[in-house]
Amino acid sequence: MKLSISRESLLKRLQAVMGVVERRQTMPILANVLLATDQSELTVTATDLEVELVARTDSVDVQASGEITVPGRKLLDICRALPDGASLSLQLDGDRLTIKSGRSRFVLSTLPAADFPVIDDINAGSRLTLSQDEIGKLLDKTHFAMAQQDVRYYLNGLLLEVGGGRLRAVATDGHRLALSEIEIDSDGEQQVIIPRKGVLELQRLLGNADEIELAIGPNHIRAKLGGIQFTSKLIDGRFPDYERVIPKPDKNILSADREDLRHALQRAAILSNEKYRGVRLELNGGRIVIQANNPDQEEAQDEIEADYKGDEFEIGFNVNYVLDALGAVESDSVEIGFVDANSSCLIHAPGVEQTQYVVMPMRL
Repeated sequence: MKLSISRESLLKRLQAVMGVVERRQTMPILANVLLATDQSELTVTATDLEVELVARTDSVDVQASGEITVPGRKLLDICRALPDGASLSLQLDGDRLTIKSGRSRFVLSTLPAADFPVIDDINAGSRLTLSQDEIGKLLDKTHFAMAQQDVRYYLNGLLLEVGGGRLRAVATDGHRLALSEIEIDSDGEQQVIIPRKGVLELQRLLGNADEIELAIGPNHIRAKLGGIQFTSKLIDGRFPDYERVIPKPDKNILSADREDLRHALQRAAILSNEKYRGVRLELNGGRIVIQANNPDQEEAQDEIEADYKGDEFEIGFNVNYVLDALGAVESDSVEIGFVDANSSCLIHAPGVEQTQYVVMPMRL
């Protein structure tokens, strides 16, 4: 293998894939990246066995094709340390890769490319083409409700559901739920769970292309955006029947200015219990009273004007869950529907059914 490439071109590809390279690996080869060339293209591949990233470039002069794996972090650091505009030559000699740039010379150890785990065909059942904005909004509006290291492993990810002319994303940690959907052209039906790391990595990659090609298989999901290919394993599990937990309140509807409510909750949260983060909402006609206290006998109370129609009662929530939902609502006002003091509430923009948030109450 022998090639010449600009510093910027190689650096860009390494930065695109390095997010999945762990510093501490049980398998040494997972700390490496796979460099592979054909007559006109260089591909850089990294994986942690859960997520695989492949970045391609044809801005390369290949004198001899081949493939090899080299330590990813070290190659990245070398590229970063070289001056802007530098040109690099890479040549494989036996089991060593020699990198030259100007008067600088580096020799890296290698491991055989044949030992590098690569995900080939994913047997896609559904194929979709979406704009970056569409998939970006779906993930932004739902990802924060995913669980972290929950024993119910199927909650440590995001449900992607294709069917009925729509693509729906759902996340829940058992205490709150986020749902968002967009209309698409699709015939088949499929439901898969993308692991947390895959969701976060895909979000990081958005911005590399205007359009994204999604392919969903029985065990993997693959996205192609620009010169980057993202592949993630899917969580093998059954997602809860989320539609059952979405309340449908027909009375007890609160309408308020989203920013006013958000700021009032943030102020009251200062003196909430640091562990449970509970706040109490007192619903009463044209105003809403927000209260919080903590084990040090400190108290906070705030009040804002609101339009509330329904029964008068008090209800407690984890303030972080409500703030997350309010932060994701894209409108000046927000509508919150309540069933009673012991049931979950439904948060959404007025008249918008495509994006909804459910928050369970707390006993305070």
